[in-house]
Amino acid sequence: MGVKSVLATPFASMIARRIRRWSQDALRAQEYWLHKLVTEGRKTAFGRDHGFHHISSYADFVRQVPLRSYEDFLPYLQRIFNGENDVLWKGKPLYLAKSSGTTAGIKYIPITRDSISNHIHTARNALLLYIDETGKTDFVNGRMIFLSGSPKLETIHGIPTGRLSGIVNHHVPRYLRRNQLPSYETNCIDDWEQKVERIVEETRRENMTLVSGIPPWMQMYFDRLLQATGAASVKAVFPHLQLVIYGGVNFEPYRNRLLQTIGAPVDSIETYPASEGFIAFQDKRSEPGMLLNVDSGLFFEFVPAQEIHSERPTRLRLVDVEVDVNYALVLSSNAGLWAYVLGDTVRFVSKNPYRLVVTGRTKHFISAFGEHVIAEEVESALMLAAAEHRCSVTEFTVAPQVNPPSGQLPYHEWFIEFGNQPASLAEFALRLDQLMCAKNIYYNDLITGHILQPLRITCIRPGGFIDYMKSIGKLGGQNKLPRLANDRTIADALSPWMLTADA
Repeated sequence: MGVKSVLATPFASMIARRIRRWSQDALRAQEYWLHKLVTEGRKTAFGRDHGFHHISSYADFVRQVPLRSYEDFLPYLQRIFNGENDVLWKGKPLYLAKSSGTTAGIKYIPITRDSISNHIHTARNALLLYIDETGKTDFVNGRMIFLSGSPKLETIHGIPTGRLSGIVNHHVPRYLRRNQLPSYETNCIDDWEQKVERIVEETRRENMTLVSGIPPWMQMYFDRLLQATGAASVKAVFPHLQLVIYGGVNFEPYRNRLLQTIGAPVDSIETYPASEGFIAFQDKRSEPGMLLNVDSGLFFEFVPAQEIHSERPTRLRLVDVEVDVNYALVLSSNAGLWAYVLGDTVRFVSKNPYRLVVTGRTKHFISAFGEHVIAEEVESALMLAAAEHRCSVTEFTVAPQVNPPSGQLPYHEWFIEFGNQPASLAEFALRLDQLMCAKNIYYNDLITGHILQPLRITCIRPGGFIDYMKSIGKLGGQNKLPRLANDRTIADALSPWMLTADA
């Protein structure tokens, strides 16, 4: 047992006690952070513009600070870019985290001296809770791989700027850096396919004990590793691989194929990091959901998902949320974000402590016919159908077909890249449609009312989604394929990689 293993246990125990304390007093922690954020925010241009000196309660905060999207912050961000101090938060941002945007294109999310610890310490705490719960520490002596964006930062408006994972890479503790792979030079490669090939070469002969990344890109790395080594499984290459850390997308649709590729059971930790803040992390392996990060510079609000696009949506504090209700997530932070609509939807699975699951994106849904199908429903239905039909799914997306040829009824079209296909694609499609009807009453009404015909499946050839992402310049460890679209932009662009006629 190495020195790091010995020291990790008492440190993990200390951090676990702290987390248990604030998780059991989450409401008070959130009251504290609202008060602290508003008090600090009074010194900023945003605070003066929104009467922070007159805010003494949550009701005052709601009245003074409207919900905002990224685009609504652009006038304030431009003042920061022009060199002004104390605009959204005291001083200037320490970094700008570059993130994929919507109508605004690339988003530049501020990270401040006060907020950087939210990203660094929360990632650390997720590992320490795992150590405290399991007693397993051997992995800290092996090699650890973090599939991330480039740590090479550019200076924009005088502020170091890059992907969040690249920024965080500069803050990896010194005691872990010597265990970290890939090398800095490899991590700086922009071309993702070339980068993965280099990562494979750097890691294939190492004692890898931990792998972290977004599931689809983790799968891509594992596939290339097996191609390069000729091994039957990842465990044959890395016999001491103990832990997989994932986040960014729902793991369940990828679970079966990833575990098949690994070839033996490994432990896993789910995390919920975003450029705007590290929202939640798995604190118990035996419990569903992730622990909401209520004591780390973030104040959370929740809007019933069906109201998020309305003119006067209901805003709720943590004390007001209910289990099994879909909410749009809103946060204010010591990075200078105020009532910021993150764009994610979540559902609480527990209130003691507050644990949640990510259910989708506020802009990623299908409601071409009033069905309002969300990501959680399609992912869950696909996972169940794949398990029943003993097949695996590499990647998928769903879009409506509103105007099919020959006067047919419209339908939902599922574009699926299988790891291994079901024995009968037609039976698989039928079962998938039955599961969707069971999960979404509006979809069921449209099917039974003969407004829609049952879903159809179009198979995508192996590697097709990777090639599609490459074609639009979004092949990389932090780019995610939208699960759902309310139009056919992605669906039509996939035509070069379609494998078969629809089922």
